Amino acid sequence: MMKTVSNLVPRFVVENRACRGFRRVTMRFVRRDDGATLIEFAIVIFPFLALLFAILETALVFFAGQVLETAVADASRLVMTGQAQKSALTQAQFKAEICNRLYALFDCTTGIKVDVRTASSFGGTNMGKPLDANGNMDTSNFTWQPGTQGSIVVVRVAYEWPTFVRYFGLDMADLPNGKRLLMSTSAFRNEPYPN
Repeated sequence: MMKTVSNLVPRFVVENRACRGFRRVTMRFVRRDDGATLIEFAIVIFPFLALLFAILETALVFFAGQVLETAVADASRLVMTGQAQKSALTQAQFKAEICNRLYALFDCTTGIKVDVRTASSFGGTNMGKPLDANGNMDTSNFTWQPGTQGSIVVVRVAYEWPTFVRYFGLDMADLPNGKRLLMSTSAFRNEPYPN
């Protein structure tokens, strides 16, 4: 049986229609942008959330630092005015005075470390961070020396603040254990007070 041109035309037309139909479906799929918003959102959401949480954490750390500064300044007045010396406050009681001013932002039972010591001059006071050779907080030499009238006193309070956002280079931790050292220091000369 011989194939004629008339027999080949219908098959070619059918195959050509199938190719055109496939091309139309493919082009419709390529031109559609229904999922573009979802893909763009998926690309942008993780950096956006990381930045948002980093901003919130930075604000919280600075707020906590300011609360600690205020609490230490207020409690240090007890030493400066002689109230701590007259009442024979201990280091634990002075720490409790600081904690009463911290409004539940801090873990006072184990986190707050207090160092009160006298110094011979303002220039010779130790106001540095209490870190060991590995960068960990070292409070082994913290003491309680409120001094007497006219003594130069340095009050240092340290706290390890937990950090949570630690990705994309947004880590605020400055200690090896992943926490940030919040520190408040107050140096003053005790006022004369009646015995």
